[in-house]
Formats: sequence, structure tokens, C-alpha cells
Amino acid sequence: MLKIKISLLYYAMKIALCSCASEENRGFTNFKSESNIVKLGTLPQIVNESSGLAKATDSTFYTHNDSGGNDELYEIDKKGHLINITKVKGAKNEDWEELAEDENGNIYIGDFGNNSQKRKNLVIYKVKNGKSKEIEFEYNDQKDFPGDTKDFDCEAFFWFKGELHLFTKGKESKKLKTKHYVLPDQPGKYSLKPREELLLKETVTAADISPNKSMFALLTYGKILFFGIKNEQINFNYPMGCLKTKRKQTEAILFISNTKLLITNEQQDLFLINLDGKSKLNN
Repeated sequence: MLKIKISLLYYAMKIALCSCASEENRGFTNFKSESNIVKLGTLPQIVNESSGLAKATDSTFYTHNDSGGNDELYEIDKKGHLINITKVKGAKNEDWEELAEDENGNIYIGDFGNNSQKRKNLVIYKVKNGKSKEIEFEYNDQKDFPGDTKDFDCEAFFWFKGELHLFTKGKESKKLKTKHYVLPDQPGKYSLKPREELLLKETVTAADISPNKSMFALLTYGKILFFGIKNEQINFNYPMGCLKTKRKQTEAILFISNTKLLITNEQQDLFLINLDGKSKLNN
């Protein structure tokens, strides 16, 4: 219990001290003056540790609980009200950390949480109509279990043109970074090599791509980093903006339009972010 309290205090301090100053020095625009954040509602009690978001319909969204939760997706509306529960057949929630969706109605569940750096059963479930298929993978650059560096946990990914883009949650305090891996969206077994890495001040907890595929976002405890996409290439080459959030332990993000996003935290809050400065969600 004491260890948990110390950990919560540590993250609370990190979030409180979070700023976009270091990102501004690296070419990011501070989005503070162009954005606002509005609380839409509170998630139902059954969703006590929201860790992912994905589109369900035009007005509802899927979320799920973190490690040890039920093997279920929870459909919520714009206020956080529970609409439906889907039991995912063939899947087990060892450490579900993130959701993504493609253009064909498939939902991807990232069961790749790896706090201990020991897991050898990393998997992404590809789900359609409540039935799942497994996309298994390993990090090619992890030689030891647990890893000799704390760089093999992941809580963030999104789908783009037949591929899944993963961003790790680095935990090396002296060299905090996220590594970018890519794998096909088809069931199978894959060995992944890091494509690139980015030094950070905070750990990455979620990711998503805009509907028009012009940018993607990385969520952290305390802020969101936005990157441009050029020539259909996903990389860190085009920093766009940094937005302070400071909404506690934010672990899920979803673009609902090209200028509006939803985020949730582990304290069951649901927020709307307006990059165009508007304060109400379009119906």
C-alpha cells in the first residue's frame, strides 16, 4: 500500500510540474491558446480503470479496463453513460492497455502491458463481432527478461493502412524515450525492430491518428504531443504542437474529428479537447 501511495504521489508531482517548454525548444507550437478542455462526464463504475478508447458508432465509443479486468469492451456515449457490454471471445485480459480501430470495423486490443519487462506472450487481439484473432509479437531488441533497460512496456498504438504503429512507455529516468515499432494488422507471429525513438520528459500512455490522416497524437501524463504526417509516413520528423492537459492519470485518447479528441483518466473522468477552441461536442 505504501509503495502504491508513493507511486501516485510521484505521478501527481510529475503532472503538476509538466509543461511544454522543452517541446517548444524542439519545434512544437504550444497549443494552449488554441484549445480548451471540457469535462463531459464520469465513466460508469464498471469502468474503474479506463485504458483505451476506440470508435463504436458515430456517437458511442469503446473502452476497457487495465490489467486484470474482465475480457470485455464497454460501449459508452458522449457523457460516459454505459450503453452495452461486449464479451470478447478468445481473449484474456492479462494487461490490456490500448484500443485501435481500422476502416473495416475491426477493433484491436493491445494486450502488451509489460511493467515487469518479463512478458514473452505479447499479443494484439483483432476483434470483429465479439470474436478475436491473435497478432503475436516480440521485441527483437529485447534480449533479457526482465530487460536490462526499462524500454519494453507499451500502452500506445493506432492503425494506419494495414499496419499497427506501437509507441513504448519508456521508464529509464536518465534517458526517457519512446520507441516506435510497426507490425502488420494480420494474425501471425512477428519479431519487431524499433523504427525510431524520441527522447521525452513524460511517459507515453496512448496514441491515435486523425480521421484525415494528417497528424497523430501521443498522450502522456500531463500533455499531448501532435506530429504531422507527410507522404503517408508515420514518424517523428514533423512536430506540430504540445498541449498541457494536467487531468491526472490520462491513459486513453481518441480523435472524434480532425480538431476534437476525447481523453479518459484512471479516475473515471471523460474529457473533450477542442483544438479549434469550441467548447461543445458536435452532435
